[in-house]
Amino acid sequence: MSDLAQVFTDLAAESEELDAMVARLDKAQWNLPTPAPGWTVANQVAHLAFIFHLAGAAAADGEEFQAIVERASKGLNAAVNAAIEEYMDDPAELLQRWRDERDTTVEALSALPPDKIVPWLVRPIPAFVLACAGIMELFGHGQDIADALRIRREYTDRIQHLVGFAILVWDFGYQARGLTPPDTQFRFELTAPSGEVWAFGPEDAEQSVTGPAVDFCLLVTRRRHRDDLKIVATGEDADTWLDIAQAYRGPAGEGRRPGQFADLDA
Repeated sequence: MSDLAQVFTDLAAESEELDAMVARLDKAQWNLPTPAPGWTVANQVAHLAFIFHLAGAAAADGEEFQAIVERASKGLNAAVNAAIEEYMDDPAELLQRWRDERDTTVEALSALPPDKIVPWLVRPIPAFVLACAGIMELFGHGQDIADALRIRREYTDRIQHLVGFAILVWDFGYQARGLTPPDTQFRFELTAPSGEVWAFGPEDAEQSVTGPAVDFCLLVTRRRHRDDLKIVATGEDADTWLDIAQAYRGPAGEGRRPGQFADLDA
């Protein structure tokens, strides 16, 4: 149980790292375009503020969460985009709203047993899984912000929560494209920033995915093209999975072009 509870502490730490990237930005920097088409740095932070508000409601106030979901019944993406506008005030106010939503959500999740089931968009999930999803959101949108600001990020073993989450939801890429997942299991062996090897899946699996855990996270959040990553697939199904892998529901988006960040990643 203590290992599961660690995700809440790591969620807070990841939130603080993102905060450090944006805390001293001027107005021009808040309006910089990010690699996500049509999204500025401010849009990215506003999106996170809304998603954390939603997660906080799921953890602490089931009625408010249900009301938000009902308002989004015509389409979650449209509802998220509309809600972002509520957060798009002046940069100082946006930053404070992000901090308020972040602190409230981390506190609400941390107050729960890690295996406590909470409501979520498709079906109820354990609180620690929702926290892992929060780390996934922070990683992906934080990468967009870092790329826009030309910041070279320092990754830590806290990304293990994202790795585990992405493997748990390995079929999201198939769902997003109307495809049927193969009837097989992959072996995942990924090297953490610390050098530790994280292994998931059957040891005798015929197909595997191996490489740096950071590259894996960039792949499943679609923040780098697979051609720019040191992720290796063994087996036809595993190789196909690298092309469609995503750790979030819904449309995959445009992804990133090969070599798009060659100067930043060199």
